[in-house]
This record gives sequence, C-alpha cells and structure tokens, in this order.
Amino acid sequence: MKQFGKILKFESKNYFTNKVFVGVTLFLVLAIAVVMFFPRFSKASQTEEPDTPEALPTMLIVSDTQEHAQALEASFAAAFPSYHVVLAESGVEEVKEKITSGEVECAFVIESLTSYTYYVNNLSMYDSNTLTADTLMQKLYQVNAMMGSGMTAQEAETAISIQIENKTENLGKNQIQNFFYTYVMIFALYMVILLYGQMVATNVATEKSSRAMELLITSAKPVSMMFGKVIASCIAGLIQLVAIFGTALVCFNLNKEYWAGNPIVASIFDMPVDLFLYMLVFFILGFFIYAFMYGAIGSTASKLEDINTGVMPITLLFVAAFLIVMFSMSAGEVDTLVMKICSFIPFTSPMAMFTRLAMSTVPAYEVILSIVILIGSAVGIGILAAKIYRVGVLLYGTSPKISSILKALKKA
Repeated sequence: MKQFGKILKFESKNYFTNKVFVGVTLFLVLAIAVVMFFPRFSKASQTEEPDTPEALPTMLIVSDTQEHAQALEASFAAAFPSYHVVLAESGVEEVKEKITSGEVECAFVIESLTSYTYYVNNLSMYDSNTLTADTLMQKLYQVNAMMGSGMTAQEAETAISIQIENKTENLGKNQIQNFFYTYVMIFALYMVILLYGQMVATNVATEKSSRAMELLITSAKPVSMMFGKVIASCIAGLIQLVAIFGTALVCFNLNKEYWAGNPIVASIFDMPVDLFLYMLVFFILGFFIYAFMYGAIGSTASKLEDINTGVMPITLLFVAAFLIVMFSMSAGEVDTLVMKICSFIPFTSPMAMFTRLAMSTVPAYEVILSIVILIGSAVGIGILAAKIYRVGVLLYGTSPKISSILKALKKA
C-alpha cells in the first residue's frame, strides 16, 4: 500500500506540474467562461433601438385583383414580420428595376389567389419566402371559398384557424429533453478515455525506452505501479472535467436569464443529480478498463513509435462502442437488442448503459448487474495488465506477438 501511495503521488505530481496539461485546462476553462458570458456582453453592446418599418428590407405586393389587394397586404405583413410590406402601384417592369437596383428586396406579383410570381435579385439557398407565401395564399383561397358559400369572413377565419388542444403526460424519460446533455457527456467520456488512455500508454512506453522501468519494477510491485499510474490519470481527468464543467455550470447560473431563450443550453445544465452520479460511476469504471489495457500495450512497446500501432485495436473497439451509442441516440431507439447486449459488455457498457439510463427506463437489476460486471472486469483487467507490465520489461526489439506475451505470462 505504501508503494502504491508513493507511485500515485509521483504520477499525480507529473500531471499537475505538466505545463501542457495545466495550459490546456486553463484555456478550456477560459473559453467556456467566455462562451457562457457572451450573451451578456452581446446584449450590453447592443443599442436598444426599436425596429421601424424603414429599417426593414422592403417587400412589394403587386395584385392584379384589386378586390383582394388590401387583404393581401395585411396578410403578407403579418406573415413576414421581418419585411416592410408595401402594396405597389407600379407595374411589373418597374418593380423588377427596383429589385435589381437594390431599392427593394423582393416582390410578389399576385395573378390570382392560386397563382403568383416571386421576384428576387439573388435567390439564397435558405430563402423560404415562397413556402410561407404558399401557406398564406392557400389560407386566403379557403377563406374566400367559404365566404362564397355563405359564411362571413370571421366565421371562415375561425374555421381555418381553429386550435387543437392536446396534452402529453410522460410516464418515463423525455428523450428530447435528455438528448443534449446525454450527447455532451458521452462525447466527453469518449474524448477523456482516448486522451488519457493514450497518455498512460505513452508514459509507460517512455519509462521502458529510457530503461527506468527496469529499476522501478525491482523496487515496486507491478500491481502497485499499474494501479498507481491508472488512478493518477483518472484523478487528473476528473479534476480537469470538474474544472471545465464546473466553470460552465457557475457561469451559466450567473447568466441564466440571458440563456433563457435557448432550450438546448438550458437542458444541458438541467441534469438530474442521480444521473450525474451514474455518469461518474460509469466514467471511472470505464476509464479504468481502457487505461489498464492502454498501459499493458504501452509496456510491450520498445519505442514510442510503436504505441499508435499497438493501441489501434483498443481504439477501434472504443470507437465502435461510441458509434453504436451515437446511432442509437440519433434513431431515438436506445432499448434495442444491440444496446441491451452492449449494456453488459464491459468495453461498451460505460456509454451504452449510461445512455439507456438517461433516455429510457432501465430496471434496477440491470443497472446493478452492469456495474458489478464493470467492477469485476476493471479489477481483473488491472491485475492482468500488471502481469503484462512485468513481462513487458523484458521484451525489447521488435513488437512482441500476442502468443509470445501469453507464453511469458505462463512462465511468470
């Protein structure tokens, strides 16, 4: 235990005195703070000037049917609040000249309530004015058709604009509400495990290439060394995440009123406490499993150049788990057979089970079973990684094959 404590302290000190680690953490904390305060700064820099019709781009309405001209102008003005809608008295050619010169943004030439021509100088790929106009003209046509059948204008408007009341009573999880913070947490888990797992492998390989590992292995047990390195990485990762997300949470609460109109951002910071605790459990256990594997691979590499090749199978396995979860989330089907199976496989369950907990209703026994399997797997893989670590000290030259590692493990 004393050896473990010394190794943990030494490895943790390496992380927190590393200028790159500290610099990246401070940069991310500052960037998050700037993003969270941006709406406040943006609103403070804006001058409060009410929108006037003259300040808006002009939209002309040219109507061949004078009996509907006033109704068209009023309807288009209501449907296009970002335009200054004007009923034109000039002809089509003059309207075209105004649009080309930039005096007018666009124009609708109404031939009848079922036909019009839209004029614009440069048609944007995001221009949706015709879609709005189609809905508007359809409504006007229906009102006039009803009036022709004996209904008053008010009765026709009421019949078309009737609002249907509905209520939704959610008895489980709201997938839409939980989607965004689940996505953020899964992505954070993905990035941290890959980043710190690679750091564990690199640190172990560096010790081996400098022959420092041979000295360390004679004075400390492999289990103490492996667990000390991995737990130190986990602590560093947790502190970095707490610093980043803690800053985001504090800054969000300081600027909450400025983010009130953004339901996506608000939902990210509205994570239930129990779900946050589950996230920590799956993050820590998942991190241990992959960090142990990365450390074991790092101990078998003779040179730093061999690390990327050696850890590729582990990285691909983790990326596959990430993609399965992302595809299931995007489809809104997180309780498929594949996701249920992945919830009990230790290499995929940290993300799969957390996603199911966030976006579905999972029986308690499944959650407990998944966590127990993860704990057992983390301990087992850690012990195996420590043995590989001990054997890896003696393996120099070309990258060893799996068969040679297994033979060395049997003799150890």
